[in-house]
Amino acid sequence: MLMALGMFIFEIPTLAHDEMQRKAQWVHARSGRVGARDATQYVGPGAETVSLSGAVYSEITDGAVCIDQLRAMADEGDPYPLLDGTGLVFGNYVIEAIDERHAAIMADGRARRIDFAIDLLRVDDPVTDEAAA
Repeated sequence: MLMALGMFIFEIPTLAHDEMQRKAQWVHARSGRVGARDATQYVGPGAETVSLSGAVYSEITDGAVCIDQLRAMADEGDPYPLLDGTGLVFGNYVIEAIDERHAAIMADGRARRIDFAIDLLRVDDPVTDEAAA
């Protein structure tokens, strides 16, 4: 297992991603000052996103079916826990976008290769998380 989003497992028989990008932001409020740089105040964590990308080949698995499973999960709008193969829990994420590109089209119209990218947004509520702890 490379990674899991809820009950969907990213691995060779489903969708094995080649790259993972994780981006976190922190919010600093700004207040303008005359003749000086803006004053700033840290107000808390901002958006945290994870992007997974890779390619799936029809000789190995039916990537279109797996992408459709992820689309169905995205349609529900529910947050899912995201964890990697070592058991590291990243938090709860929703699927924001799925991008796919079909290439090497065969005679029946199916793609031999599907390049994909999945954008996830962390939706944990820190106030709720602290109360639960």
